[in-house]
Order: sequence, then C-alpha cells, then structure tokens
Amino acid sequence: MSNPLNLIRNFSIIAHIDHGKSTLADRLIQRTGGLTDREMTAQVLDNMDIEKERGITIKAQTVRLDYPAKDGNTYTLNLMDTPGHVDFAYEVSRALAACEGALLVVDAAQGVEAQTLANVYQSIEHDHEIVPVINKIDLPAAEVEQVKTEIEEIIGLPADNAVLTSAKSGIGIDEVLEAIVTRIPPPKGDANAPLKAMLVDSWYDPYLGVVILVRIIDGVLKKGQQIKFMQAGTMHLVDRVGCMRPKIENLPDLGPGEVGFITAQIKDVSQARVGDTITDAKRPAEKALAGFKEVQPVVFCGLFPTDAADFEKLRDSISKLRLNDASFSFETESSAALGFGFRCGFLGLLHLEIIQERLSREYDLDLITTAPSVVYHVHMNDGSMQELHNPADMPDPVRISAIDEPWIEATIYVPDEYLGSLLKLCQDRRGIQKNLTYVGGRAQITYELPLNEVVFDFYDRLKSISRGYASFDYHQIGHRPGDLVKMNVLVNADPVDALSMIVHRSAAEARGRHMCERLKDLIPRHLFKIPIQAAIGGKVIARETIAALRKDVTAKCYGGDASRKRKLLDKQKEGKKRMREYGSVSIPQEAFIAALRMGDDN
Repeated sequence: MSNPLNLIRNFSIIAHIDHGKSTLADRLIQRTGGLTDREMTAQVLDNMDIEKERGITIKAQTVRLDYPAKDGNTYTLNLMDTPGHVDFAYEVSRALAACEGALLVVDAAQGVEAQTLANVYQSIEHDHEIVPVINKIDLPAAEVEQVKTEIEEIIGLPADNAVLTSAKSGIGIDEVLEAIVTRIPPPKGDANAPLKAMLVDSWYDPYLGVVILVRIIDGVLKKGQQIKFMQAGTMHLVDRVGCMRPKIENLPDLGPGEVGFITAQIKDVSQARVGDTITDAKRPAEKALAGFKEVQPVVFCGLFPTDAADFEKLRDSISKLRLNDASFSFETESSAALGFGFRCGFLGLLHLEIIQERLSREYDLDLITTAPSVVYHVHMNDGSMQELHNPADMPDPVRISAIDEPWIEATIYVPDEYLGSLLKLCQDRRGIQKNLTYVGGRAQITYELPLNEVVFDFYDRLKSISRGYASFDYHQIGHRPGDLVKMNVLVNADPVDALSMIVHRSAAEARGRHMCERLKDLIPRHLFKIPIQAAIGGKVIARETIAALRKDVTAKCYGGDASRKRKLLDKQKEGKKRMREYGSVSIPQEAFIAALRMGDDN
C-alpha cells in the first residue's frame, strides 16, 4: 500500500541557469542511495546527449528517493529537477503544480538573477513553501552574506536560515535533506474519494508506448483499472504503474500525494494532453482540476530539408519530437526557393536551436531554417484581422489598414560597468525604458521591447556586451501597432521568398543594405552579371551587383587577324546578354543559412 501522507514530500529545485540544480539533484540521489557510486554520472537526470553537452536542463525530470530522517521516520521524497532557461519556463510551471514546496538554489558568487526571480514568482503563485539554498559556498568568489541580503531585499524571503551547500563537493547535503523534511509541508488528499490525478508530463518510449507522469490528488490509481481522461474524454486500461528511482520500478498502486508514472496502451501522445485530469471510469470525480494554460509559440520559422527527397523523413521525425515536446507546433508549407517543408512554432530561439539540433542528430537530417519571425496581427480595410506567421504570406499593402506586433517586458540584471552599452542596445532595438534600480551592486532594468527585435540575436548581443554577466527574462504583454513593412530580397529580379522579412520602416534600409552586402559575398559568380536588390513594394532600397565571370573565348586564336578575336568577343557579349535575360541563379544552401544567421551585426 502507498505511504502515509505525513511521510511524503514533493518538491522541485528551481534556480537561474548554471546555479547548480542538476548537480544538487545528483548529490541528493547519491546521498539517499538512489544509485550506487558506479551507476552515478554527472547530471544523471539530464538524459539527452544535448543536455549533457550544453550543461543545461531541457526537460523537467522526476525521481523518487527514500530518506531515513533524524526523527527515526523514513520519508518518501519526490524530487523534480527543472530547467533554468527562460525558453523552458513551461516545464517549470508544470513541475511546480505537482509539488508543495521548492528548493530555491542561488549561486553564492552570482547572487539572485532574472530567472531566479521569475521562477520564485511562479512558485509563490502555487502557494509553495520555499527553502533558500545558497550553493557553491566553496568558491573563492563566494559572498554568502551579500547573497543573503539580496534574497531578502529582491525576493522578500527570510534568508537567515538559508541552507549553505556546495553540491559539487557534497557540503551541506544532509542539511538540505533535513530542511526538505522539516520545512516543506506534506501533501493533502483523501484515499477514499474518487480518483483525481493530474497529468504532469507525457513522453514516448519506443518499448512502452506513451508514458504518463501523474500526481495523485485524491483516490488510488491501480494496475488493471479503467481510467478516463476528463478533457480528452477517452478511456484507457492501466497496464503498468510505477515510479522512477531514477531506474524504473513497478508498483501495485499510487496513492494520494504520490508522483509516479503509468502506461495504458496509448499510441499517440496527443491523446495524453498535459494538464488533463485522470479519473476512474466507473466512479468519476465531479469536477476536473484547473490544468495548465495552453503554451503559445512565440517564434516561428520554416524548416526545409536540404534534399527534397527527405521531406517524408522530416515529417516523421518532427512528429516523433512533438510526442515529447508539447510546446512545439508545426504545419506544412511550401516555398519556391526551398521546396516543401514545415512552418514550426517555438517558445524562443534556444528552443528553436535545440529542436533543430535534435533533428539533425537523432534523425540524421540536413536542414535549412528560414529567418525566425513572430506572429503579427494584420488589420484589413474591411475590418477583419488575420494572424501572419510567415512574411511571404503578407497580403497586398493596399488592403491593410494597420499591423500590430507583439511586445514583451524584459527584466535584465547587469553589473554596473556594462550598463551604458546595454541601455544603448535596448534603445537601438526600439525599447522603452520602464525602470532602473540598483540591487546589491547590480543594475536591474525593466524594458518594453518589440519581440521581433529580440528574436534575432538580442540574447547573444546581450551576453557579448556584458561578457556573460547579464541575465535576461521576459514575458509577453500583448500586441501594439507598429510602422512595419515587408522587405523582399530580389536576386536577378526574382524575389526569394525564404529571405523576405517584416521590419520596422526606420530599420529597413540598414537591414536591406546589410543583407545585399552579405549575399554578394555568399552567392558564387556566374557567367553573367547578377543584381541583388532589397525592395519594399516596388521601391528598391539597396542594391549590390555580382560581377560576371569571363570565359577566355580567344584562347584558341594563335596570332592572326584581330578581327577574328573581335568577332568571338562580340558573339560572347550577345550570349551573355541573352543569358542574363533567361539565366537562373543557383543560390547555394550555405548562402541561405549564412544570410539568415546574420541577425544584424552591422
């Protein structure tokens, strides 16, 4: 039978990127004997290669640990390790919904950063007990007292009883475990009530089919039980119940307050929607749980296979990735320059990069990505409104009355010496400054920025300006009207739809000139002159010309009359003229990718 409620603790670990969440999770697993020393690896819960290489967590992972506490009881701890990056904030919110408390990990050298704050606010919304843990106290640059002051001043949590640890060297791990047991409240729930379980996550396992992570609120979930998904309205038979320790362990049932997984012969993850409520088919709960708000993609871009024959393979691979990542959406699209591909929606540029890298690694695909764009609201003269995901689909400007673009509110923390360049960066990107305060020797800036100025390379520029010390977090604040135009790129008078983009009128000329210069270096020379133009409607705003290659047609003339050479050269001239009229320019794939990568580093 499942554990008594007072001996269960559900908690997640939240922090900014690189503050040591996954390392702390490793130490807790090791200390409670979840894995032997031989089985331990660094970041044991990060099970994707790409997570280990980049040293970041992408998927929230869960593990059950048994801890014999000092009071003589053995507690069941359900730990959720969450990502720190702003693009994966939805993973954090789901993990927090399944917990009663959180360990807030703060780096003793870096202090409180933007994402620390964002995650704390999410945790407070769920009414959690938060235990501050100051990590990396053995670093030479550690300033424990200053970090305690920051926690009290910025977050407003009392930090006098913060647990001091070094997850890497294993200092203070016992204190962390005791703090979990004594300070995080046990879950509530009624074993005799009708079954009510929250679907926290689902993923596809090639051997087990769809695996569903659940948190039981009321009732008991048993093997062989007929269950119903309240949102989807589908019925399934449970064929396996268990938990991760981190290895899979089968259990007879899961009771109130417990976190575990089930399989129920579900073939398609889209049937197991995250946030759905699972109940007993014969004795259903009256009302479903609140669930999670739908994830809205923020950045869109086209993914096309380099080889058109790989289209079906790309479709299969994208569908499989979608199984494990509910926040990623896609639909088919075609382009004159690139053939058939998919228009995909992501939560941010890191999310886009990770998906792209996983497609090329796990499914061996060679892809071209079009310029990232955001969702615009296009208001037509007849009073209707269209959502525009792809700049190539923009209606005729004569029929448009206004275009609204999405805006975000960004919170940036930055050391004082980089403040000037950072303010200039935000001003250049049409930012509106809302607030500037000082917290513990660092500036905290709040800016409102148009999202399409952020998706290109804002984050990279921010990191390079501040030498990696700035931290950045944002949330959307709705659409606002903007003076936006569609900029086309024409190569040899043919528009290349993969390179068209929507830009603010004030930045169009600079962006167009930069794009033309870039393409001039990237497109190889042909036997005829190639004009490259950037145009808004019928007006050309920038132009570069690629000079023609010249074939030596007089090579076979040894001496003799000059008129023979003249005749051959005139013939070549005629041919070149004709070729320029009909000649099609082949743009290599690398040129596309390099032109789109440019962001705007001018």
